Amino acid sequence: MEQRLHISSLAPDAKRISRAIPAHWFVENRLHWCMDVAFNDAHNLAALKHIALNLIRLDPMKRKGGIKARRLIAATSDTQPRHGVVP
Repeated sequence: MEQRLHISSLAPDAKRISRAIPAHWFVENRLHWCMDVAFNDAHNLAALKHIALNLIRLDPMKRKGGIKARRLIAATSDTQPRHGVVP
């Protein structure tokens, strides 16, 4: 017997959950497959995220907060230096 565990905010209604889970995975698998095939997204997006993380870590200004806060500052600031990016 196979057992699967799922986390959900749905009320504990077995019929509703038994329909919702396959519907969710159908959409997820279809979307991710399309993105991976059409755009080679799994590799390209990971590479871009890695570059962005490294640029955030290279920021010479010491700021409070972690990587998430510094990423938000970089994304929303007009004065934030953009290392290696020509305006």
